[in-house]
Amino acid sequence: MDELKQARLTIDEIDKEMASLFEKRMKAVQTVAEYKKANGLPITDSKREAEIIERNKTMVQDPMIQDYYVQYLQATMDVSKKYQTRLNSGSKVAYCGVEGAYAYLAAKKIPGYSELVAYSSFEKAYASVVDGTCDGAMLPIENSYAGDVGSVLDLSFSGNLSISQVIELEICHALLVKPGTRIEDIKTVWSHPQALSQCDEYIKHHGFATIEYPNTAIASKALSESSANDVAVIASPENAELYGLEVLEYKINSASNNTTRFALFTRSYNKPDASSKMGEHFVLVFTVLNEAGALAKALNIIGAHSFNMRNLRSRPMKSLMWNYYFFVELEGNINSVDGRDMLQELNTICDKVKLLGTYQMSRGE
Repeated sequence: MDELKQARLTIDEIDKEMASLFEKRMKAVQTVAEYKKANGLPITDSKREAEIIERNKTMVQDPMIQDYYVQYLQATMDVSKKYQTRLNSGSKVAYCGVEGAYAYLAAKKIPGYSELVAYSSFEKAYASVVDGTCDGAMLPIENSYAGDVGSVLDLSFSGNLSISQVIELEICHALLVKPGTRIEDIKTVWSHPQALSQCDEYIKHHGFATIEYPNTAIASKALSESSANDVAVIASPENAELYGLEVLEYKINSASNNTTRFALFTRSYNKPDASSKMGEHFVLVFTVLNEAGALAKALNIIGAHSFNMRNLRSRPMKSLMWNYYFFVELEGNINSVDGRDMLQELNTICDKVKLLGTYQMSRGE
């Protein structure tokens, strides 16, 4: 065995031991968090952190490695503080938009959240989970009227977060106005392009002009701060209370079955019990060779193991022209014997196979 292989084997063994010790350490951190909460102590204790670093760095003799060990200690303590904060305060969930956006309403359905954090883009919300600022990001993946949210699917393919929950939220668009505004006063409506599209028949019927906004809630907020009395916004009814507006008409959608599916992206992965058969779903993303029959082979493997596909989408790969990745949602338990065998077989014919997450479907009632 050459030196490189031996070194990697050694690292693998050490990593295994460190994982076990890390879990043991975090259980002790949980006790610390409980004590701090019970006694009203702050999570951060800068004096103790400095003492630990000064004391522990002397355990490493090599001066060059010692510098890196100090960074390792600080990173470990930072992770510990984030865990304590989550235990004592609940989880932080990121979303795109402002208070009242549909993503905000979906995020409120998550049990145990403590804070909803607004970001200006899907990418920034996703990145907040990657860097540990937030514990999850609630992002839309599909609308029954407008179709896929391609930019979020692309993030799921290129990023390293997992889908741990999917929520179906019925989209109820309402016409919101400043108090006292009548339907005959309205000349223009403000909203997100998709909301305007989904209410196209209503808008044309009344002859309204339209102005696009990045988000339905942003449009609501803008109207509340405006002096215009001939403007309405299309948004969820919840925005009326949030921004001091009135609901002039409910459910103005052209399609009555307008639903958006939101996915909660997290750093952790849900692993179902191998024997579970109740309501399990999972998501795979994969690429195949650019040759005849390659996709059919992958789908045949999925079918041979009796997994039902809820949907299959293709998206262009940004780095390779005329190459695509596939996003597929399936029903069943990926941790079953059939699931594990299916993944093994897919790996033999696909360039890349990624288990994006497992979840149980829930409706945002």
